[in-house]
Amino acid sequence: MEKQNIILIGMPGVGKSTAGVILAKLLGYQFIDADLMIQQQEGKLLHEIIRERGTDGFLAVEERVNSGICAERAVIATGGSVVYGAKAMEHYRRIGAVVYLSLPFEELARRLHDIRGRGVALRDGQTLYDLYQERAPLYEKYADVTIEEYGLNIEQTVARIAACFPPVSGT
Repeated sequence: MEKQNIILIGMPGVGKSTAGVILAKLLGYQFIDADLMIQQQEGKLLHEIIRERGTDGFLAVEERVNSGICAERAVIATGGSVVYGAKAMEHYRRIGAVVYLSLPFEELARRLHDIRGRGVALRDGQTLYDLYQERAPLYEKYADVTIEEYGLNIEQTVARIAACFPPVSGT
């Protein structure tokens, strides 16, 4: 699959940022963390934006920032809620290949402890399981490639992603 950029989507805790940095080094691409771009553009931490603007306000900021990311030969790690923004996801599908890093809920729950401290867009009363059930179909909808991570370490995950993107001449 020959695409200009690789966009990583998936639930919080699946390793998008960690795998993204390693993959970018392996491929000689730049690495972009969309959540850090949001924080930089807003001058606030994710959880502060959520607290001040509410979940819907945060999602609007997230969609605006993600829709405006322009890159070439980049690995882009997105926030888990990026899939709520159709405009952002259409933008990403135009500029690259969308890779869904997938984990079973039980493994995800084991990895995550303080989900609100991570700046996760949870609605009042919403549990991690509710969020997983709501988002999984959206990740599947937008994914060009799905990497099932269960039982893989980070190096194995990166190798599976890289195998989907053979080197292009000039790299």
